Amino acid sequence: QVPLVESGGGVVQAGGSLRLSCAPSGRPFGTYATGWFRQAPGKEREFVSIISWRAGIRYYADSVKGRFTISRDAAENTVYLQMNNLTPEDTAVYFCAARREYCSGRGCYATAEYQYWGQGTQVTVST
Repeated sequence: QVPLVESGGGVVQAGGSLRLSCAPSGRPFGTYATGWFRQAPGKEREFVSIISWRAGIRYYADSVKGRFTISRDAAENTVYLQMNNLTPEDTAVYFCAARREYCSGRGCYATAEYQYWGQGTQVTVST
């Protein structure tokens, strides 16, 4: 069973918006933070954003700052990624991931330090 489940992907025109959601597939489990990564065809998986559960500390990749907003709903154990002003360069499979340990800034970028992953949701931005 996949620990996390993403939803909200789809096809949108450039300049449009989408909101992704991520929630545990079963019983909620305790983690330090939950974030989003993305992987475009032929490219490595890259960090997008992360939010800590307790303090709500957020980090963003430079490529999405000012356009994407991450948020959390502790009551629903759900993390959201609001994506605005999308461009074709944002086209990728978006993965939700959670980690048990603290991180800050670029220290949150390494995929190997995330213990729980979803299967991904496709986001396609057309011109």
